[in-house]
Amino acid sequence: MAATGNGTAYDVEGQGPAVVLVHGLGLTRAMWQWLLPDISHRCRVVTYDLYGHGESADPPAVPDLALLSEQIAALLDHLGIAAAALVGFSLGGMIARRFALDHAPRLSALAILNSAHDRTPLERAAVLKRVAEAAQAGPAATVEAALQRWFNEDCRTAHPELMDLVRGWVMANRADVYARLYRVLATGDAEIATAIAAIDCPTLVMTGEGDVGNSPAMAQRMAAAIPGARTIIVPGLRHMGLVEDPARFNAPLLAFLDKALAGPKPT
Repeated sequence: MAATGNGTAYDVEGQGPAVVLVHGLGLTRAMWQWLLPDISHRCRVVTYDLYGHGESADPPAVPDLALLSEQIAALLDHLGIAAAALVGFSLGGMIARRFALDHAPRLSALAILNSAHDRTPLERAAVLKRVAEAAQAGPAATVEAALQRWFNEDCRTAHPELMDLVRGWVMANRADVYARLYRVLATGDAEIATAIAAIDCPTLVMTGEGDVGNSPAMAQRMAAAIPGARTIIVPGLRHMGLVEDPARFNAPLLAFLDKALAGPKPT
């Protein structure tokens, strides 16, 4: 593990076109462990912890998408990377879209995974209810319901060790910081809902067929708002399909990156 001057913990693996992986709320850069073996032999892959997560420092100001976008820009500066592809999961997908708007010349491709777009008032109210619960009682208030939304029941039953791993990542978050960042997840999609029409790099929008909070319909609307974007809906998977069934989720993502970055083809 290394860290930047602003306290961002990160790792770098592989060589080739730069790709930055942006994790979701309550998680850490360790969530990418099932993708790294396939991607690091073709790209220079940067994983890092968002402010307030994992081994990174707390946010230096009230967190919003702009602050979290600037965290990526500072990390690229630290590593001497002029431009990179971004792969953002859930909250990370919102941050990646904000980065695409704030730093377009530094973005070579964009993959948005299981990320919310332009929620309805009812959808937003449901997330804000969880924000209030987290503010009162911390991650424990929401983590069990989250695991039920994120994974299919057969996966939860067959792999309790995986549930323990993901639960541990979420429970490690400090209640006050977690709630502030949860509010960014709850409201951030609104600020970029129409602005994403300005994104002009190769873009992929993916989600799972059973991801209720980041639904196929939402993904399709998001892709329709981004010129030239492509949508992939992975059958049978929920929010954390990239953890539940990495091989099935990774294949279309890697194919997109290979084409967008003109990198070496898989062997």
